Amino acid sequence: MTTAPTRRERQRQATYEEIVEVSRRLLREAQDVSLRAVAQEMGLTPPALYRYVESHAELMRLVARSVFADVVAAMAVARDAQPLDDPAARIVVSTAAFRAWALTNREEFQLVFASPTSATLAAVAECTPPLMTSLDSRGPDDTGVQLFAGFFSELFGALWASYQFPVPDDSELDPRLLEALHEELKPQAVTDSLGVPAAGMIWLFERAWARLYGTVTLEVFGHIHPAFISTSALFEATMLDLGRDLGIGGEWPRLRQLARQYY
Repeated sequence: MTTAPTRRERQRQATYEEIVEVSRRLLREAQDVSLRAVAQEMGLTPPALYRYVESHAELMRLVARSVFADVVAAMAVARDAQPLDDPAARIVVSTAAFRAWALTNREEFQLVFASPTSATLAAVAECTPPLMTSLDSRGPDDTGVQLFAGFFSELFGALWASYQFPVPDDSELDPRLLEALHEELKPQAVTDSLGVPAAGMIWLFERAWARLYGTVTLEVFGHIHPAFISTSALFEATMLDLGRDLGIGGEWPRLRQLARQYY
């Protein structure tokens, strides 16, 4: 039998949630997200806040975990609006929902998906390289990276199970890449969800993520012509390219209409 949390435990949890909420609000407003700033917003002294958060790096991990949970929740809503027996629709709308979230939450996207470039974001790097430049899931579990990677890999695995798109054999991969995939990239959540934990499947997954991530990042930071963003032309071209590689290019007219619900 599960014991109900005590009043003290509920109050402590509520304080943690307020810390994250305040930190994310400051981040969205492009303000300082230091422990002192968060404490001031909450009406606490910095020493009082330290009873809950030991360091700025820990604060950033709490924020990152919350952000990742929100991203996955947004994608899950899109995914679940499509039938279970339509994995192409489920992965396309989830991807479109991810892009929509990124364009709406640029500061939070920068925190968890882009390289740290400020003193605030650099605190996260005390424990790991940029939280999400690849889906190899080598970041600490408490950042939410595993949750995000597992979500996409499950969609990817379901797509392969239905469409059986070609997966490179070990003999087709550069020996140096193959060694890296076998020895360095051991993303348990990813390989479990893919269903076929072969090096070639991980390589396809990483390549697909690299193209999607690169496109969305260019859009978020405005590093391409504004018309490419406002018309979603680059995103749609990237998705079509990926679809051709993954066996669903012929369904793109239908899938594009589904994706356009999110932009």
